[in-house]
Amino acid sequence: MTDHEFGDQHTELKLSIVEKYLHFFTTALRKKFPELWYIDAFAGTGYRTIRHEAIPANLIDAGEPERIERRRGSAKIAIDVTPRFDFLVFIENKPSYVRALEDLRARHPDRRIAVVKNDANEGLKSLLASNSWRSTRAVLFLDPYGMEVDWSTLVAIAKTQAIDVWYLFSLAGFYRQATRDHADLDEDKRAALTRMLGTNEWERELYSANTTFDLFGGDDGVSLRREADLVALEAYAKKRLETIFGAVLDPLPLPLHEGPQRFSLFFCISSQNPAAIKLARNVGNHILKAGISS
Repeated sequence: MTDHEFGDQHTELKLSIVEKYLHFFTTALRKKFPELWYIDAFAGTGYRTIRHEAIPANLIDAGEPERIERRRGSAKIAIDVTPRFDFLVFIENKPSYVRALEDLRARHPDRRIAVVKNDANEGLKSLLASNSWRSTRAVLFLDPYGMEVDWSTLVAIAKTQAIDVWYLFSLAGFYRQATRDHADLDEDKRAALTRMLGTNEWERELYSANTTFDLFGGDDGVSLRREADLVALEAYAKKRLETIFGAVLDPLPLPLHEGPQRFSLFFCISSQNPAAIKLARNVGNHILKAGISS
């Protein structure tokens, strides 16, 4: 089995939240829609590897050897959900992970599972364009390794009005790329932020004039500086998502009980139907609040 080592305690919480929503989704919508799909755009291997370091022996304890534990990742969790999804799509670009996903699919010959070797953005756009979405509803898990999700991909998802999205947003990546001093922004950082946020207006909205003074109190000139902290950057990301989705819930900050915050787990509802939004919002908020109190 291919090892896929990632995450820590916040990973368990994230996956637990998604699993709870998947169970709600297939239970609530089973009789309403003939096709329920699960889509995983950064599917990994289906499992995650946790390596427990060896504990050396001492006068009291015999110690323990290194131990490797394999737990379910998002793809395997989605396969195990009951009621079942009708179709599961796992998108992954790393060859060894693709092979692991194909092995996972082979162990479930009774299930409709597609393993797609492709870039997440390209694979998603192709999948979205190939379906009318009239009789299909889906849950999409976006768990990128960094800032890989393009805004154009999010727009394509929202346009379906048929997909609920759990999106692990890289707040740390946003913070790093949007440097404190405007002068430190280079074209690569600008391009990455515009691709992630879908606008170049972030530069005007996040940076303001700042007058600096020399050692003698004299005016040393005016520079542009980002004063927005992590909370403000997260709020800006939420405001951007709200321009395309029917509703976006307040995100879960991750890690939850230790700083600094590195991620924001957003729940985005693509439907524009008030009743569907109300139901998804109520359930999503309930699950997220339970996660915060855990």
